[in-house]
Parts: sequence; C-alpha cells; structure tokens
Amino acid sequence: MGIVGESGSGKSVTALSLLKLIPCPPGEITARSILFRGSVGQETRLDLAGERQMREIRGREISMIFQEPMTSLNPVYTCGNQVVETIRQHLHVSYDEAKRRTLSLFDEVRLPMPEEIFHAFPHEISGGQKQRVMIAMAISCDPSLLIADEPTTALDVSVQRTILDLLKRLQERRKMGIIFITHDLGLIRGFADRVMVMYKGKIVEEGPVDRIFENPVHPYTRGLLACRPPVDRRVRRLATVEDFISKEDKLSGSSVAEDTISAEERGEAHRKIYSHEPVLVVEDLSKTFHKSPGIFASGKGEYKALREVSVQVWQGETLGIVGESGCGKTTLARVVLQLIPPSAGRIIYKGTDITVLTASLLKKLRKEVQIVFQDPYSSLNPRRTVGAAIMEPIRVHRLFSSEKERKDRVIELLQQVGLEPEHFYRYPHEFSGGQRQRICIARALAVQPELVILDESVSALDVSVQAQVLNLLNDLKAKYNLTYMFISHDLSVVKYMSDRVIVMKDGKIEESGESDKVYSDPRSEYTKMLLAASALK
Repeated sequence: MGIVGESGSGKSVTALSLLKLIPCPPGEITARSILFRGSVGQETRLDLAGERQMREIRGREISMIFQEPMTSLNPVYTCGNQVVETIRQHLHVSYDEAKRRTLSLFDEVRLPMPEEIFHAFPHEISGGQKQRVMIAMAISCDPSLLIADEPTTALDVSVQRTILDLLKRLQERRKMGIIFITHDLGLIRGFADRVMVMYKGKIVEEGPVDRIFENPVHPYTRGLLACRPPVDRRVRRLATVEDFISKEDKLSGSSVAEDTISAEERGEAHRKIYSHEPVLVVEDLSKTFHKSPGIFASGKGEYKALREVSVQVWQGETLGIVGESGCGKTTLARVVLQLIPPSAGRIIYKGTDITVLTASLLKKLRKEVQIVFQDPYSSLNPRRTVGAAIMEPIRVHRLFSSEKERKDRVIELLQQVGLEPEHFYRYPHEFSGGQRQRICIARALAVQPELVILDESVSALDVSVQAQVLNLLNDLKAKYNLTYMFISHDLSVVKYMSDRVIVMKDGKIEESGESDKVYSDPRSEYTKMLLAASALK
C-alpha cells in the first residue's frame, strides 16, 4: 500500500505511531484499535501493547526503512555488525551464525563484495549501498510487515528503480506486506496495489492504484498528479496544489487550463539565444582527487572526477546536467565556480580564462556567478536572520551606498521570491523547506548575477513545492535574462527546465543536445537506461 502526500500531511507520523516511536509526551497516540496479525497468525492490539512487547515486535514482526540511511546507520560501527546486532537481538543465534545470515542477506539485496561491505563503515559506501544495508537489516528477521518511509527520495533514478525492483522481489519471495511512503505519486504507480492519499493529517482518498491515477476524485490528488512536469508536451507553467485546493481547504474546481509552448515558439527562442557567442566555454576540463587508500581504493589512490569535459553555455539558456551520483555533475559546478581548482583544462567566462585569475579578480567573478545548493537548511546560518543572510553578499560586494538601500533591496528580493517583508527578521528554522529554498534563491540573486548554478536545488522538495520553485526560477530567468546550469538526477524536471542537456557518466559527457531531441531519440545506451529507469521512455 502506498501512502502519498506532502511534507506535514501525516505520512511518517502514521507509520511511527504504528510502532509507538512517537515521543509521548509531547505526543499522544489515540486509536479505537491498532490490530496487527503477525507471521504466526496471532492478533495483537498494538495500541494496548507495552514497551517490552513493542521491542519484541519492532524489527522482528514489523520493520522500517527510513529516508536517510546515513543518519539511520551508526557511524562508529561497521555495516555488518549493525545487521548482526539486529539478528542476535531477535533470533538469539551465535555471532558466527548471525554473520553467515548477514552475508547471505547482503548477497540477496545484491550488494557488491558482501565480505568487504560487512567490514566497511557507513561513510565508506555509496548512498544506494547504504540503503541496501538498511533493507538487509529490515528483512533480517523475516518481518510480516515492512514500512518503507521515503526510501528512494535522495537516490538517482537508476538506483531508485533498482531499490524498488529489489523491494518488490523481496516482497514476493518473503510474502511481506509493504507500506510505501512517498510524496511522489508517479513513483509508486508501478509498485503499489493500493494508494492512500493524505492531506493535513487526514485520508482524503483511497483506492486501487489504477483507479487513483486514471480517475482521481479529490482535488488534492489531482493537484499532486498535475505538479509533475509532463513528458509528452511543454507547458509554460506547472500546476500547483493551490490551483486545485485553496488554503482554506475550499475546492478550486476540477481542472486547470494548460498553456503549452509550441515547437515553433521554442525554435524561435533558441535561434535568438544561439545567435551570439557563448558566455561560458569549458575546454578539456579534468579534475583528479588524491585520496588515502580505502577498502575499495586501487592504484595510487587517485579518483578522476572529470575527464576532459568540454561545455559551452549561452546567455539566457538553461543547460541541464544529468547523470548518476559520482558522474561529476557537482564537481563540474564547483570547478566552474573556482571553489576547487581544475587539474587540467580552461574555463573561459566572457572571454577571460578564470582558472588563472588572482584572488581579487576572482572576488569580482563571484558577483556574476552564483550557486544554489541542494539542502537549503545547511546553506543558511541558523544564527542569522533571513534578512542578514541575504544582505551579507550585498555588503561584501559593496553594492548600494547605505544600509537603508540594502535593506530595501533585500525586502524587494523577498517579495520577488514570494515571501513577505516581515520575513526579514525571522530565522531559517521558522520556514518550510520550500520557503528556505526561496531564501537561498533570493540570496543568490542579491548581487545581480548573470550565471546561476542550481545544484539539485529542488530534489529535496515535495512535488507541489518543487513546481512552485521551478515556476519561480523561470519567472526570474525571463525577468533578468539569467543563465542557468541546472543539475539534477530527476530527468522529467531537467527536461521541463532545459534548452539543452548534457548526460554525464564517469566524469565524461556521454551525450548532449537539444533536450527534446535527446529525450525523444537518445543515442547513448546509458541515456536510454536512465530514461527507462525514470519511466520517461
């Protein structure tokens, strides 16, 4: 069963309440009954169960996979020992037997080199591998029910598809029930049998997955489905949940008019963009990191993140960059920003090779090239007000002649990104994830840049908030003639945003071209695999 809804709709609270993992106080769990029938057929009233009985059920009869495996795994214990601990706690077997079962589980979840990963610490393996360790731990005691809480949100499309296929295969083999929690309706279309849609702590719609997708009844469900960028046409603006349901929970009608962009209009816009010289030229860029040998290191401990990458970016275009984790997307962005030096190659911005600039000249470049990171909370200083955070780059670059002018500029920026003037004095923790990302966008625009790099800047947001931020980015681009380098592992979002797209693999450009053409007729087998994994092809 899939449970879908935005952040704050009650999805995770529902799952945590079933396992009595909500701190009480301050929380209070009330229910007419929570009836659980375990593997032996015995019925248990979870709402009446004590803490000792719940400890026996958690992990043994009901297991849970959390969204972020790095924070779910203990960083000071090896991956193998954490699974061994779970097995020994519930099945009371010897260490050697628990280790044998753990290695068998690692093989079952298709982890490479199970013996090496058994002895590896969480930070030594990738995000997808960490999630597989968590799945192995969750199924280690053959539970009857597996709760998967956003288990693929931060993963690449190919890893995401692999994890979903793995869960489906384990479910069929082990006869488990699965509750799959996500904010992305599209993700569970081929996975769930039934769907439950939650909004503000209530179930607003429930039914078979095909019926929910083909004939959604509640406006909120229709809004969630409409928020995803369509892959079969180009729309000028994405629909949001607010188009279907108001803040007062009043229904806003059954449909939203779509304004599509014709191929002729898009072609004319591209002719204007590409009639000039490119604003950024990257020539044969390479970056090699030298690392101390780890469990998977080979050779001299070198890792080539970029391998002779050449890219051109034109003023006013959006260049999409896609690829799996480790393909070099973020490294390319950081080298272009000169946050890290290249090992070889040139970066020419407006006719100047910026790889040889002095520190004082680089400071001037910072004003013209800005970045918006993936996690807006860690990008903002929790001790500084929003107004101070946005004003800081204005002060650094000595823009405007007085503090009053700077404050007026900050308030103007807040309003441009859909926030209120009174938000100037508030702190980051007082805002939602989508609002924090708007603040980061306002800060990036504070120094009036020409090129903005968006590094997975919407991947952590709910689909409806994501739609709002994408609409905002396009509005700002049109207003200020901005140039975007848009990095993401979400192929449908990249297709919606981009004029051109480059596909990266192992530090190289695998394929590039006009985004519609690349998506409709990919030449590279790797691109075809990514599109197939994201169900866009």
